[in-house]
Amino acid sequence: AGGEMLLSVGLLALALLAAYRLYLRWATRSGPGGAARQGEAAALPRMKRRDFSLEQLREFDGSRNPRILLAVNGKVFDVTKGSKFYGPEGPYGIFAGRDASRGLATFCLDKDALRDEYDDLSDLNAVQMESVREWEMQFKEKYDYVGRLLKPGEEPSEYTDEEDTKDHTKQE
Repeated sequence: AGGEMLLSVGLLALALLAAYRLYLRWATRSGPGGAARQGEAAALPRMKRRDFSLEQLREFDGSRNPRILLAVNGKVFDVTKGSKFYGPEGPYGIFAGRDASRGLATFCLDKDALRDEYDDLSDLNAVQMESVREWEMQFKEKYDYVGRLLKPGEEPSEYTDEEDTKDHTKQE
C-alpha cells in the first residue's frame, strides 16, 4: 500500500511539473502583455466597412493598434481574433498590416516575399493564383471582411450603414 501511495504522489508531482512547464512555454510565447493584448482585441467593436491604401493598411499590424488587418486578393480582413497567429509575436505576424497574397500563394514567410508597393500578382502562375483564391475563401469564412485594398490612384467606396451591417460572407 505504501508503494502505491508513493507512486501516486510521484505521478501527481510529474503531472504538476508538466503543467507548470506548459504554462511557462505559453506565457513566454504570448510575450509581455500578450494576454492583455488579446483581451483588448476581443473588446474591440466590429470595424465599419472602408477601403484601404497600402499605407493605411500598415497601421493595423498589431503593434501600434490592437486591431490586426491583412489583405488577400484585394480584400481586407480583420484577423484580430487570430492575434496569436497574426500578432507581432505570431508565426504569421509578417502578414499583419500587409497584402499577404504573394506570401500565401508561394507559401513563403520571408519579408522578401511581400511587396512594399501595390502588387497586382500578374507574375504568379495559375496554381499560385488558385492558391490565393482558396486562401481568400478561407479568410472569408473565418474573419470579418472589412473592405478592399485600393490600387494606386483608386478612390475608396462610400459604404452605407446597411452595407456595413450585412453579413461579411455575402460580400463580393
